[in-house]
Amino acid sequence: MAAALVAALLAPTMASARSAETSTADDTARFLAGLSPAPDSPLVALSKSSLWEQHARFFDSIFDQNDKTTLAKVRAFSETQLTAKHDTLLYMFSGPDFLYATSFFPHASTYVLSGLEPVGDVPKLTGLPRGGLDEALRNLQSSLGSILHLSFFITHNMKTQLTGGQVYGTLPILYVFLARTGKTIHDVSFVSLDRDGNFLTLDQPAAAGGGRAARSAATAKGVKIVFSDGNGPLQTLYYFSTNLADDGVWSSGFLPFCAKLGIADSFLKSASYLMHSGGFAKIRSFILNHSATILQDDSGIPLAYFDPQKWRLQPFGHYLAPLSIFPNTYQPQMAELFRDGHAIPLDFGVGYLWRKNESNLLLAERTGPLASDGSLTPALTNEADLPGTPKPNKTDVQAQSHRGFLGLFEGWNGSPRPRPPK
Repeated sequence: MAAALVAALLAPTMASARSAETSTADDTARFLAGLSPAPDSPLVALSKSSLWEQHARFFDSIFDQNDKTTLAKVRAFSETQLTAKHDTLLYMFSGPDFLYATSFFPHASTYVLSGLEPVGDVPKLTGLPRGGLDEALRNLQSSLGSILHLSFFITHNMKTQLTGGQVYGTLPILYVFLARTGKTIHDVSFVSLDRDGNFLTLDQPAAAGGGRAARSAATAKGVKIVFSDGNGPLQTLYYFSTNLADDGVWSSGFLPFCAKLGIADSFLKSASYLMHSGGFAKIRSFILNHSATILQDDSGIPLAYFDPQKWRLQPFGHYLAPLSIFPNTYQPQMAELFRDGHAIPLDFGVGYLWRKNESNLLLAERTGPLASDGSLTPALTNEADLPGTPKPNKTDVQAQSHRGFLGLFEGWNGSPRPRPPK
């Protein structure tokens, strides 16, 4: 009896000690984002270092500036222009860009992001050597510099920044964006898909680290993050590392998984004009056939693929010639659409031509009927036969995307901003 009483008295203390040994995913995200972790978190001690304090000040400054110049205006645009929203947002070619996904589509219950960048890992930060933690914070600052100043990631730089160190990949960046947009992370798990888009058995829980080799055998590999905005409803973010080119996109299980989510909104930004190529016809068709609305800049789906009998189009901003590193992507039809007086001004910059009064967005809203099975009817048939559609290139175009940016942005440090060529 006495032993039972002692055990009962010690139980709360032991539980508290155990909780203090391991930081939560939410505390880890806040720490990486330069925000104070919970008072009882083991990460509090690490947040006392001068390096972390400098990291926090840097992120405070750069995120505050970005919110004032861009994201606050994006949220205002969303409230006034994106009124017909759906539960699922598909953001192809996104990389870890949850920042713009939630700013344009804050109320989606499910976000699906995808890119070539690895999912990565965030191991127990208290177990890292001092040099490893310092490297992780520096990499985060470097990785986020381009998107916070230019509105897009520079793929070549990401390949270097997201593969080194023990904290690597897209997961730490997703953590930072979730924390900095006021989200609370409730659960994180690594996921993988079979060819039919069904979940395979989880390799390891994210809290245990997962490791580089643990998920190597999966068809499509990803991470699932359950979060909420304050006391709001639970929302789910998926990021999948997968090649969206025609030669493997369907067999990876990624598109069957997305199809199970039903009718969706789609967002395309800084997509390297990949869907202007025949090598990405499958993902282009999938987006057209499974989206109720599509918001994109001109690097997304060419205007010629939107059947005017099935899509209502609203242009925003100004359509200028694409950067010279993307040849044969200028669309005379797009220029005509933006010249006819129906384009609504944009008060923020987005995409490759990120300066105000140089950017464009196109909102396509589906007006065609649903198929008998409740899915969306195909937007076009025989898309690859459209006049002017480039033939597939056997080279993995997606893997080479943004390579030409080296000449424009290599060594960029945010000030002054490089000006795109005309």
